[in-house]
Amino acid sequence: MVSRLTFARILSIVGHPALLMPLAVVGSAIARGAPAPVLQAAALASGAVAVGVGFYSLRQVRAGHWQHMDASAPRERGQLNLFLMLVLSCMALLLAGAGQPPLVAAGLVIGAGIVAVAHLVRRRLKLSLHAAFGVFAAALAWPGVPAMLVLALLAVGVGWSRLVLRRHTRAEVLLGLALGAIAGLVFQGLAT
Repeated sequence: MVSRLTFARILSIVGHPALLMPLAVVGSAIARGAPAPVLQAAALASGAVAVGVGFYSLRQVRAGHWQHMDASAPRERGQLNLFLMLVLSCMALLLAGAGQPPLVAAGLVIGAGIVAVAHLVRRRLKLSLHAAFGVFAAALAWPGVPAMLVLALLAVGVGWSRLVLRRHTRAEVLLGLALGAIAGLVFQGLAT
């Protein structure tokens, strides 16, 4: 039987924004009937952001600048947030410049907004980006109710895992979930 801690680690990895968001973006594009070029651009953009952030984090750890890929220390978190905002914003500009539909770039800008809010409050609390992006991914799945519910349950599970792994406090997880919901509502407002 899998221990509670092992299950929490699995959920935290499965629900990691770098894994979850590219899948959610592609799923959303498919559900909305995006033409192949838009689907390819969305997949490449979200995948490139995830890979870029992964390599940046790995480089920081290997160079001895960070203790862990999770960027849990306040200084590490601040550096990660700034890098994420830059990468998401640049990718949004690149897609907009390439003539992609505004909604594709808007999703990246909203993602940068999630990170910006986390960065602004970082001195008071370490807002859970795992939880925020989990709920945002669920919102991207709308109007596919089954997919949205599965992703929402995953987001709650990821929030629980972050508590069990002692990466966040209850307030940090709940605020992350709320921020993701707000970001999702903004995205859906733009989509209609």
